[in-house]
Amino acid sequence: MDRIQCISPVDDSLYVERRLANDPEIRMALDFAVQAQCLWQQTPLEERKALCSRAVDAFVAHSGGIAEEITWQMGRPIAQAPSEVAGFEERARYLIDICEMALSDFHPQHKPGFNRFIRREPLGLVFVIAPWNYPYLTAVNSIFPALLAGNSVLLKHSAQTPLCAERLKQAFTEAGLPAGVFQYLHLDHRATEHLIQAPEIDFIAFTGSVAGGRTVQRIAAASSFMGVGLELGGKDSAYVRHDADLEAAIENLTDGAFYNSGQSCCGIERIYVAESLFSAFVEGMVNEVNDYQLGRPDDPETTLGPLVSTAAADVVRHQIDEALAAGARPLIDPAGFACDQSGTPYLAPQVLVDVNHRMRVMSEESFGPVVGIMPVRDDSEAVQLMNDSDYGLTAAVFSQDEEAVLKIGGQLDTGTVFMNCCDYLDPALAWSGVKNSGRGCSLSVLGFEQLTRPKSYHLKRSK
Repeated sequence: MDRIQCISPVDDSLYVERRLANDPEIRMALDFAVQAQCLWQQTPLEERKALCSRAVDAFVAHSGGIAEEITWQMGRPIAQAPSEVAGFEERARYLIDICEMALSDFHPQHKPGFNRFIRREPLGLVFVIAPWNYPYLTAVNSIFPALLAGNSVLLKHSAQTPLCAERLKQAFTEAGLPAGVFQYLHLDHRATEHLIQAPEIDFIAFTGSVAGGRTVQRIAAASSFMGVGLELGGKDSAYVRHDADLEAAIENLTDGAFYNSGQSCCGIERIYVAESLFSAFVEGMVNEVNDYQLGRPDDPETTLGPLVSTAAADVVRHQIDEALAAGARPLIDPAGFACDQSGTPYLAPQVLVDVNHRMRVMSEESFGPVVGIMPVRDDSEAVQLMNDSDYGLTAAVFSQDEEAVLKIGGQLDTGTVFMNCCDYLDPALAWSGVKNSGRGCSLSVLGFEQLTRPKSYHLKRSK
C-alpha cells in the first residue's frame, strides 16, 4: 500500500487517509532540512525563541479542533482531550524560557592568561519518531529543544495520529519559521528504517515500544555513530505507605492507573499497599473505578474511552484472563459497563487482587485499564517488589514522611520518584528511564544536552 489509514477506535471508521512519502520526496526533505539548518543555527537565539513562541500561540489558537482530532484518532474522551493542548503549551513555553540558560557557555575556573569555555552547538538534523498515545506531549519533548538549539527537525508521527504532524507544521508555518527547518513525512516501517540510516540524520529521538526502540538502536548502530534517545515502556509502580493520606492516595492512583484508558508509559500498573491500609484502599479504589463512564469518547459524559484498537484491548483481555486462571480475583464487574464488548476496543476497567509477579499482568506492560494490587509488610518488601521489573520509568510513594520517601527513592531503579502524586511530567525535571524504559534524557535544562554537542575553546592570550 502507498497510503496510511487511521481507523478510529470511536466507531471503527476510516477517519484519516494519507499518501506515504516516496523516495524522491524523502530525498528532497533531507536535502531541504540540511540546507535550512545551516542558516537556522546562525539565527540569533532570541529570534529562534520568538519564532517558537509564536508557534505555540498558533497551536493553542486551534485547540478546539486539535482536541476533537485527538479524540477521533486515538479515542481519548473529548472532555479530557484539551488537557493535552494545555500540557503541550506548558512544556513548550518552559523549554523556551530556559533555553538561554541551558545553551549558555560554560566557563571553568579562571586560568591566568587563558580564555576557556565550552559552547553547545546544534547537532544538525534531528529525526523525531512520535507515538499515538500522547501525540503532542511526547513530540514536544524533543521538537522544541531541538529547534531552540539550532537543529532542523524531521518528524515521523504514528500512522494512527497523522493529523498531529500536520497540525505542528501548520503552527510553525503560521509562526513564520523558515521553510525546511521543521518538516514531517508520512512513512511506513520500511521507509522509516531507511531514513534512520541516512547519513544526513544526526540524532534520533524515538518514543514508543521496547521492541521498536531495539529496532531503532540496532539500525542506527549499524550505519553510523549518531546519537539515539529512547523513551520506551513502563510497568510503573506505586507504594501506599502506612502513613499515607488514604483518600488522596486512592484519588491519585485511580486516575494514574485509568486516565487515557491506561495508555500511558508512566501510568500506574502495579500498586503495593501497607497491610494496615490494604482493605480500605482497595475498597476506595473499587468505588472510584465503578463511577467511571465507559463509552464513545465523543460523548462529553464519557470518562473512560476505548483503547486505540481491538488488538490493543485484546492484549489486556488476555492478561486479565491469564491472571484469573492463575488465581487472581477481579473486583470490578464488567456487566456494570454496558459498552464493554469482546471484539471491540471498548474494555471495562479492572482491579485485581490476589496477584503475584508470576502473572504477566504484574510483570509485562499492559497499556490498558487494569491494575493489580498487593499488600506489603514494610518498606523493604515494597522496594523489593517495585524493583522486580524489567522497566524503570517512574515510581510513586504515598507518605507523610519526606525523609522516608527520599530513603526509599534512593533504592528504587527508576528515572523519576514521585511523592503523593504520579503520572505527570514536570518540564523542569529530567525525564529519563532505566532498564527497558530507555536511555537518554528529555525536558529540563539537561534535555538540551543530547540535542547539542560540546565544543571547547582553549584560547591562550598573547603577553
